[in-house]
Amino acid sequence: MTEAPTAAALPELKPGDSYVQSFARGLSVIRAFSAEAPRQTLTEVAKRCGLTRAGARRILLTLETLGYVRSDGRLFSLTPKILDLGFAYLSSQPLWQFAEPVMQNLVADLKESCSAAVLEGQDIVYVLRVPARKIMSINLGLGSRLPAWCTSMGRVLLASMNAEELEAHLSGVQLQAHTGRTVMHLDELRERIAAAREQGWCLVNQELEEGLVSLAAPIVDRSGRAIAALNVSGQVNRTPPDTMLASCLPRLLEAAQGISRLLQLRAG
Repeated sequence: MTEAPTAAALPELKPGDSYVQSFARGLSVIRAFSAEAPRQTLTEVAKRCGLTRAGARRILLTLETLGYVRSDGRLFSLTPKILDLGFAYLSSQPLWQFAEPVMQNLVADLKESCSAAVLEGQDIVYVLRVPARKIMSINLGLGSRLPAWCTSMGRVLLASMNAEELEAHLSGVQLQAHTGRTVMHLDELRERIAAAREQGWCLVNQELEEGLVSLAAPIVDRSGRAIAALNVSGQVNRTPPDTMLASCLPRLLEAAQGISRLLQLRAG
């Protein structure tokens, strides 16, 4: 299993007062790098971004001058300075200041990994993670993306949408059988999302990866809308679904509700 793609050709948007094409292309080049392609040639970057070699070269050299990219003469890669861009977001959001100590306590109590994510397009994006142990075949860290439709955090966030928003989202879903348990029909997916809405939580059992079971609850704002999701996840042979529901769900709900209250007080 691989993470969702991180770059694509730029959309057909016209330059103007509200759209700076050169800036959009620069962001496209940054997003071209991923765990699967950490070092790339100029030609590879241009192809991934839908740019000419000359255009990609100008952007890469600009990023290199600014310290965000390094080159050995042939291969380009990102530098640690690129983390400054993500940190600006994290440091500006009170949610993560409140959530991290709660998550650390949850991991200490449950001995299961804990993550927080937000919805971004068709994916969830990890914004905090406190691992108890390595439980997935891919490395998950800040900024990692996974398809929302087949993850517990994604379904919790989709469950907060109104009917029109949800259908618009589902129209862009590309169902893919990650395991033999993955939901492969939209009607069944709608039922799973509706169940998450009614319950106030969601459990996904080995739909994304064999052996992985995950349980998520929403973090909500004052209007009751989910702005993020919190989950615990573990190996099914050690913590099967029934055990996770019995041992983890009460503490997970308590943690998610506690973070929500802190945010609401801050907003008030």
